[in-house]
Order: sequence, then C-alpha cells, then structure tokens
Amino acid sequence: MKIKSDKRPSRRNERKVLVAEESTKSWADSDSESSSSSSSSSDSEQEEVHCLMADHMDDDEVFDFSNVEFTREDLVQALNDMVHEYKTLSHTFEEIKAENSSLKNSSVESSSDELEDTDSLKNELSKLRIENELLRSESSELKAEVEKLTKEMSSWTQSARAFHKLQEIQKSAHDRTGLGFSNSESSEG
Repeated sequence: MKIKSDKRPSRRNERKVLVAEESTKSWADSDSESSSSSSSSSDSEQEEVHCLMADHMDDDEVFDFSNVEFTREDLVQALNDMVHEYKTLSHTFEEIKAENSSLKNSSVESSSDELEDTDSLKNELSKLRIENELLRSESSELKAEVEKLTKEMSSWTQSARAFHKLQEIQKSAHDRTGLGFSNSESSEG
C-alpha cells in the first residue's frame, strides 16, 4: 500500500483492500477510519466472519460507495463499456472456440495418421522379423556346411602331408642300392 502524501494518488494506481462482514453484509475500505472493530464491538454477541479481498490488478477500479449519485450519462457510459466488453469477450470466445475445434480436428487427423504409421511400422517389423528368422536359419546351415568343409579340408591336408612324407622317404628311381646291386654298378649304369 502506498504511503499517503499531500497529493491524493489516482484511484487507478491505488491498491485497495476490501473487508466484508458477514453480520452486516457491507463492504468497508481498509483505508477508512471505521474499520470492522467498531461494528464488532456493537455486535459482540454475534460471531462475525471477516473476509479480506485484495485488488491485485492496477487497472481494475473499486466502486466508490460514498458517491451514490449517478447521472444518466454515467449509466449510459457504463452500459456502453459493458456492451463493448461483452462484444470483445464474445469475439474472443468465438475465436478460441474455432481454434479449439481446429485443434481437435488436427488432433484427430494426426491420431489417425499416427495409427496408420503405427500399422505400417508393425507390418514392416513383422516382415523384418520373418526375414531375420530366415537369415538365422540360413546362417546356421552355412555354419554347418563350413564346419563340414573344414573337416574335409583338414583330412585333405593330413593326406597331403602323409603323401609328402612318403615322397621324402621314397628312393629315387635311379637309386638301386639295397636291391642286390652294388654302389659301383649303380654309378656306372
């Protein structure tokens, strides 16, 4: 709340706090001298419930009950202001309603598109799973064949080694030693 000075602050910038008293059903300014304590002393037997309201927006005006005289122009101006505000709010409501409808439609469309995408992705996933299983079975068949061929190659390699050993051990065709020929005859011949 602002501190009072010599100049009276404008009502637009002054923050007000209103007090409602249940027993008297009246509103009192918190700035005024007659606060709720004077009425509570007169009605001390009744239980009173106090309600405080704070005006939080600077541009909201608090109605001044001390000036109850209204001119026709004031009432017409107030009515025109209310009609203008009603039209503005009505227009805003229609815009928001149209936007809401548009968002609902786009949401439904996007949901159906997403469902179609989900279905196509599920189909693609099932195809890929089937293909994966086929590739796994083919891979296991190829592994078995590779193992079989590896064993066969191993036996061929062993046979080739044995053959080379036999060739190394074997005497040449011109070497006639040990067959009843003497060394001298074999060298002559």
